[in-house]
Amino acid sequence: MKIAFCSNYFNHHQEAMSKALYNLSDGNFRFVARCTVGEERLRLGYEDMNKKYDFILRPYESEAQKKEALSWAIDCDVMIFGSGDEALFEKRMEKNGLTFRYLERPFKKGTWRRLVPRTKKTIYESYVKYKNNNLYILCSSAYTASDLSLCGFPPEKCFKWGYFPEVKEHDIEALLSKKTPRSILWVGRFIDWKHPEAPVKMAEKLKKNGKDFHLTMIGDGVEKPRIEKMIKEKNLADVITLTGSMPPEKVREYMEKAEIFLATSDFQEGWGAVLNEGMNSGCALIASHAMGGAPYLIKDGENGLLYKSGDIKALADKAVFLLDNPENRRTSGKNAYETLQNTWNAEDAAKRLLALVSKADAAEKGPCSLAPVLKNFWYKE
Repeated sequence: MKIAFCSNYFNHHQEAMSKALYNLSDGNFRFVARCTVGEERLRLGYEDMNKKYDFILRPYESEAQKKEALSWAIDCDVMIFGSGDEALFEKRMEKNGLTFRYLERPFKKGTWRRLVPRTKKTIYESYVKYKNNNLYILCSSAYTASDLSLCGFPPEKCFKWGYFPEVKEHDIEALLSKKTPRSILWVGRFIDWKHPEAPVKMAEKLKKNGKDFHLTMIGDGVEKPRIEKMIKEKNLADVITLTGSMPPEKVREYMEKAEIFLATSDFQEGWGAVLNEGMNSGCALIASHAMGGAPYLIKDGENGLLYKSGDIKALADKAVFLLDNPENRRTSGKNAYETLQNTWNAEDAAKRLLALVSKADAAEKGPCSLAPVLKNFWYKE
């Protein structure tokens, strides 16, 4: 079985999945990278990984690479499109080859955008136009199926998917025992929709309540000066450390030492791979319900805690609960780790995808199970 995956560029979030598909297909896999990594991400510590593996094709580099990429995209048995070349996708649809579109939610800024003529046309041309073709959706957001259903794409052709960064093997008991007590971590770009102000406001409440904790925030971005000003004005420098940005492997080291991990993005966060990484690191998660990956990955109260996006009081209350209950912190972190080990990892997801292709049977749960139609404000405390 020949499998191709077309996206913008190869990165560490796609690495584990691509390697799994390459191994499970006995080398009959190619990743088509349509461009190089952007300058902004390079400045944040990301590397250009487009030349890391022999299975990566770079059509922007030469005519030979372009020809080979086109051949794979049109003639392979299974094609997965991320942020791919739309002309290539159209050629694939002309052949009606089995195709999956790997998609975050299209209406991150509001479902009303489906009424914008340009957006409506894009959704039609990329999805709805081919709803009766051999096209299916791998939903990299719990809200993808709902958004597409509003435009007429059948939800029964939508399957749970996600981002699958590397899942590290740990002795979970040893990992938990080495964590820094009462440590809280936040990781992300300092931009408005990731809401870096939320952990600061939470920390203010915790400090006023006399809680013993320390918050570390990793990242950089346009909002950082505002966050630094907030910390100074609220007299929180003794309980908050800003580290700046760092490479992904260094971020993992911080995660493995943290007891509690915060994920505060709103609906503009398509998935949120930091959720996977925090869970794999045995952290007790507190996540905004709006993040695309949160409803898929987190069973509220079992392997993490959800809170209504934007509700700082709820965020602080969840943090207080975890700080006051060390055994719950430990249980939540252990369950989170096991969720990644047993279900939400690249190897299992790749196997489920090949089973779906071969048997046409959806999984019962987890990756490649049918995606429910989930509205924005489903979560209730």
